[in-house]
Amino acid sequence: MQSLPALLDSRLRALTGIDPEMRPATKPQFGHFQSNVALRLAKEQGRPPREVATSIVEQLDVSDICEPLEVAGPGFINFRIRADVLAQAATTVLEDPHHGLNRTAHPQRIVIDYSAPNVAKQMHVGHLRTTIIGDCFNRLLTALGHEVIPQNHIGDWGTQFGMLVEHIMEHDIDVAELDLAGAEQLYKDSKKHFDDDPDFATRARARVVKLQGGDEETRAIWRQLIDVSLKGFNAAYQRLGVLLTDEHLAGESTYNDALPQVAADLEQRGIAVVDDGALVVWVEGFDAPIIIRKSDGGYGYDATDIAAIRYRITALKADRIIYVTDVRQSQHFQQVFGAARKAGYLPDDVRAQHVGYGMVLGPDGRPFKTRDGGTVSLTSLLDLAEQEAAPGIALAAIKYADLSGALHKDYVFDAERMVQTTGDTGPYLQYAHARTCQILRKAEAEGYGWGAVVVIDEPAEQTLALLLSRFGEVVDEVAAKLTPHKLCGYLYDLAGALSAFYEACPVLRSEGEVRSSRLALVAATRAVLATGLQLLGIEAPERM
Repeated sequence: MQSLPALLDSRLRALTGIDPEMRPATKPQFGHFQSNVALRLAKEQGRPPREVATSIVEQLDVSDICEPLEVAGPGFINFRIRADVLAQAATTVLEDPHHGLNRTAHPQRIVIDYSAPNVAKQMHVGHLRTTIIGDCFNRLLTALGHEVIPQNHIGDWGTQFGMLVEHIMEHDIDVAELDLAGAEQLYKDSKKHFDDDPDFATRARARVVKLQGGDEETRAIWRQLIDVSLKGFNAAYQRLGVLLTDEHLAGESTYNDALPQVAADLEQRGIAVVDDGALVVWVEGFDAPIIIRKSDGGYGYDATDIAAIRYRITALKADRIIYVTDVRQSQHFQQVFGAARKAGYLPDDVRAQHVGYGMVLGPDGRPFKTRDGGTVSLTSLLDLAEQEAAPGIALAAIKYADLSGALHKDYVFDAERMVQTTGDTGPYLQYAHARTCQILRKAEAEGYGWGAVVVIDEPAEQTLALLLSRFGEVVDEVAAKLTPHKLCGYLYDLAGALSAFYEACPVLRSEGEVRSSRLALVAATRAVLATGLQLLGIEAPERM
């Protein structure tokens, strides 16, 4: 559904040929929207601005949407949406099964790479952001009708597993009895063993060769480490309320067999060249190449990421690929995308995007660390928030704090502030939804019903209806630009408009058609708040 402001914008743009720069009116007496398009055209045409504005008003036909247009001040054009049009827009949102979301006419297969914890290590503060952000994209794009294929690129391959497996075998450790915290301690112990004992380090490197060569005993212990880790990951995902499951696993090991094929293909076609013993691809605009095969014959992240793109295009048939990782990996992914396009693995008509996120900071404004300077686990962050509020509210606070700012920026994890039910927080939005539910429960208890929105004369009613009509437009922009903070901002504005409406317009204390209409407006607001919160991965409680 095209919003009313967007409809006005498109008609004015078609008439004038330039961006009308529609803005909300600064005061109610100026209507709902204003445009300064006449002032800008007047400079080009050498005519008085009011004369240009009057000419536009005479030619612009928006009588099906607006009351008669007004020219104000030096040449502003004021637009006031007709009350019956606002009422119909709100009713449409209420009756639409998707509550104003614009389901796509051209569904895409969209691969989203997110979360990606490392085997034998607990998920940490960085995994909080990638998991929450990726889950939001998954929910949002799915709701618009796309086929989303999550890919959890876990770190389940590499030299560290030689060290781990060798330590396990030499100390006769039963991996099956470990939990994820125990596996992480095992990693720390084996790393210390590796650093302190050169002979052990030699044996660990030999164990890597056995792992890569398919030695069954080595592979069996490696699989046990993965199983233990997955139990811990899945417990965290369940606690976070995200959609990832084992079905979405596609770790580094997935592409292991493809790496020699990719290297051979790139070298044979002259896309990769040998440079100082390593096989590399030079990408225009970058000072250093990406390394496909190291000088010792091994493969690293560059090669795995190239192979993953190749797989996602050929096997998963992706139309769009989204990577959600630390903002510091931005250059790496731009270079990988460039190399994949150069190789023909990433066609020009497939959109590849890296969404980088900033760090989580402590209340002191510094990177969140443990007291001894270590990395903070995801579980401990959730515990911290739940000390301030119930789990559902704590989780809303965390997710909203994570998504409500520009993603590439750092944000402060201040649990006490985040769980407040006033101000720009997740719990505030939950409270707004619970408030609509309470109003409608009381109405039903008193035998009051509602149907369509029909009476919408008060400014607070009109503001609320206008915002409701914009929901689909906002979500479309978020889906295209991957900017969830704009959805958060919209829902915050909607909750504020609801509060202003409730204060200015008695609902249950009004009568007849007015009461029924206002209840319908509350019901439409409840539907949009619930849908919007669901897209953010936040519970919409009926009571708080």
